[in-house]
Amino acid sequence: DFVTTGEDRSLRIWKQGECAQTIRLPAQSVWCCCVLDNGDIVVGASDGIIRVFTESLERTASAEEIQAFENELSQASIDPKTGDLGDINADDLPGREHLKDPGTRDGQTRLVKDNGKVEAYQWSVSEARWIKIGDVVGSSGATQQTSGKVLFEGKEYDYVFTIDVNESGPSYKLPYNISDDPWLTAYNFLQKNDLNPMFLDQVANFIMDNTKGQTLLSTSAQFSDPFTGAGRYVPGSSSGSSTIPAADPFTGAGRYVPGSASNAIAPVGGVDPYTGMGAYQSTAPKVENIYFPKKDAVTFDQANPMQILGKLKELNGSATEEHKLTEDDLIILEKLLSATCNTSAETPTAQQLQTLWRAVNWPEDIVFPALDILRLSVRHPTVNENFCSEKDHVQFIILLLKFLNPKGKQANQLLALRALCNCFVSQAGQKLMMEQRDEIMTQAIEMKSGNNKNIHIALATLTLNYAVCLHKVNNIEGKAQCLSVISTVMEVVQDLEAIFRLLVALGTLISDDTNAVQLAKSLGVDSQIKKYASVSEPAKVKECCRFVLNLL
Repeated sequence: DFVTTGEDRSLRIWKQGECAQTIRLPAQSVWCCCVLDNGDIVVGASDGIIRVFTESLERTASAEEIQAFENELSQASIDPKTGDLGDINADDLPGREHLKDPGTRDGQTRLVKDNGKVEAYQWSVSEARWIKIGDVVGSSGATQQTSGKVLFEGKEYDYVFTIDVNESGPSYKLPYNISDDPWLTAYNFLQKNDLNPMFLDQVANFIMDNTKGQTLLSTSAQFSDPFTGAGRYVPGSSSGSSTIPAADPFTGAGRYVPGSASNAIAPVGGVDPYTGMGAYQSTAPKVENIYFPKKDAVTFDQANPMQILGKLKELNGSATEEHKLTEDDLIILEKLLSATCNTSAETPTAQQLQTLWRAVNWPEDIVFPALDILRLSVRHPTVNENFCSEKDHVQFIILLLKFLNPKGKQANQLLALRALCNCFVSQAGQKLMMEQRDEIMTQAIEMKSGNNKNIHIALATLTLNYAVCLHKVNNIEGKAQCLSVISTVMEVVQDLEAIFRLLVALGTLISDDTNAVQLAKSLGVDSQIKKYASVSEPAKVKECCRFVLNLL
């Protein structure tokens, strides 16, 4: 009926409400799955490998490949807390002779003790045998002297730290296994002992500093979690920029990602804090305010034209005859993309812009690659003038605002916001955005709900670009609206990059304007942002926040 994957590194096949088969994988976690038209099941795991499982004998792997998979699986280490193994008392476990008895259901797990180690086996109904799925860590049953484990509250741990929160107060015990996530351990420790959550970073860093080099799984490369857009944490591994560029929550890395560049490489040193490619690191004793007032608009420039065109062609195949583009149309859009992404010296033509306009009026479920081309194209002066001029601007704004519907598709919401941000690059676009400010901001603020960090960053950038324009003109009504938006969005946004851009917008709005400072204070913005003055990473958030607070 359906298949599921989970943090217990299993793929489960369900039939008639029951789990019919459980397949374990040699990885920390299984992230995603899909079922192909031929019935095969494809899964993607945290080790960066895609595996295909089939019922077809014709497509089944060779005996050698299956044996290699089982060998890899048997060498894995299992944390008893992440699986369905229950409480384990190693002294009570039987030996390998227990595996002579058949299992009662597919996926049933059985633990046996062999040479002082606890091994986990899983029953396969189809093969009528027990398959080893790994060694259980932290359950040897040996003494601390022989196993290196520390007993705490009846359970074994690799470490039990003593934490002193303050000199006069009591000390607390913090148990930790190398299979644990240090951040989750730190969070649970603070919750259990009713300690201030402000200590989260400090406790997590303490754990990592004191367990360096202790890893449960070593990986040759860091892979990007498709849900968070960040590299999955492996204890002891580098926390540097190891994520695959342009990991986007809508898709996984390697697929077309709206508004991103999968081949972008972060430059080393001298990174601009607004690009999101790296945090500003201060080396001077006195930190200089490089953040605001911001003078130029921030745009979304990254792109992989080949992936965008590939997705456009793919979706064009499923479009109705009314909306389908011809081969000539697709070539025209390819030339437009080339002209606007600076890969050719040609100027966009009227024919190219007409074709783009047809494409961005596609149905909502397939329009996002066309919106992405619009997002990139509107940065070009010719395109900006065309869509933002007195003649066509009404239709253009109506189109983009249509996608800022809280019930619409997130990819469309994101790209519409990014396209609005990119309108600010030219004079015509700035004029239009300022004229339509009230309507655009009223609609855009609806995007604050939800937890999509890319949408939040785009919303914060739109606010920042308005702040840049408003800093140049004395428009207290416009500043009041922007300050209100910043205050409202600050209440719900969690992502620190979005917070950073809102802080820069706030700083830009109140710079050299005592009226704006009073407005910000009346909205209580100063108390809203104080917590970001103590953020450890990225440093630019803390530094920018302190500069803003100095003005307030």
